[in-house]
Amino acid sequence: MRISTSLVFQTGLNTINAQQSDLMHLYQQIGSGQKMVTPSDDPLGASQAINISQSQAQNTRYAGNRAVANQNLGTEEDALNSLTNLLVDVRTRLVQAGNGTLSDSDRQTLANVLQNARDTAMGIANTTDGNGQYVFSGSKGSSPAFDAAGTYLGDSLQRNIQADATRQIAGSDVGSDIFQRAQPGTLAYTSAAAAGNNGTAVLGGPYISDRTANPDARYSYAVSFTSATDYTVTVTDHSAVPPTVAAPVNYTLPTNATEMDLGNGTKVQLSGAPATGDAFTVEPLKTQNANIFRTLDNLVAALNAPSQGDDKASAALHNALNTGMQQLASSYDNVLTVRASIGARMNELTALNDSGSQRGLGFTQALSGLEDLDYYQATTQLNLRKMALEGAGLAFQTIQGLSLFKMGKPA
Repeated sequence: MRISTSLVFQTGLNTINAQQSDLMHLYQQIGSGQKMVTPSDDPLGASQAINISQSQAQNTRYAGNRAVANQNLGTEEDALNSLTNLLVDVRTRLVQAGNGTLSDSDRQTLANVLQNARDTAMGIANTTDGNGQYVFSGSKGSSPAFDAAGTYLGDSLQRNIQADATRQIAGSDVGSDIFQRAQPGTLAYTSAAAAGNNGTAVLGGPYISDRTANPDARYSYAVSFTSATDYTVTVTDHSAVPPTVAAPVNYTLPTNATEMDLGNGTKVQLSGAPATGDAFTVEPLKTQNANIFRTLDNLVAALNAPSQGDDKASAALHNALNTGMQQLASSYDNVLTVRASIGARMNELTALNDSGSQRGLGFTQALSGLEDLDYYQATTQLNLRKMALEGAGLAFQTIQGLSLFKMGKPA
């Protein structure tokens, strides 16, 4: 076979170029530390690397979301811890206010203390996070949760945060569930006296004496005295929709009675002497709007009202104090329930963080296997290619130096 001179030159040039190209590719791999300089180096590996990189980016985003959720829940927990301490102090003050030796001026001093506590509670309710968003206003983060009158201005939408691929966690709680709700599932009752009562009767703690007759605190009671010892009870059944009202039932107080039977397995403690026309209500807390601010407003008003030396006013004061203590006890339990929920969510975030960290390590390892360069192998290949390039150049020089080729050159 005859081989032309130009073919020999072209073949030598192609060989050198191919070796230089391979050498340049190795330089790029070593310089970048990446096995795949272009997707064509390993199409399947490049596709897998893209998928893993996307999963890793999502995993990093979830970690960021969890950090935000932890920060928000931490802010809420700090606020509710302050509220818990505040409610403990208020309940202690109410016990102090029930001391019969206090004068009207002493009670007014306590009223000022409760007014300050209300202002503090309002500040807690309108707590903002690091971004200036109101924590307890639901999805209306730019608006305060409560106005000065204690009316909730937010909505019932919780701010859920995507903490993982299949898990959303509430990053806050709505103010209506904290500041104006009784503890969920409570069977407690609260009693209240009508404003126009003339007797000295004081109602204490209502309770369910027979759970079979009133298994879920479904009844509320309206009591009206027709004499000092006779009274009628009108029962409302809240288990029906709408609630049904039964016909009044007559009762007579036993001699020296310390509690009053309301029917349906419910009783209430009684002290003092009721008068004809006195009226009371006994209602399950779960059906009431247990607004902390309005409870404190009522207590402040009761403490500011003069009662020294007036049995009727004193009875009204004690009835108001009892009502307030019953409502605040449920509010306190409700706040503790919310705090327990916050703790559970923070624990879940910690578990998700651990899982996410492990998953991130797996992604990093998989990406490293696909993309990272084996320097020992690359260095060996580099030396081999350098030798091949030198060989190709030497071979070309040898062929170029043959006498016939020199003869073919122009003079």
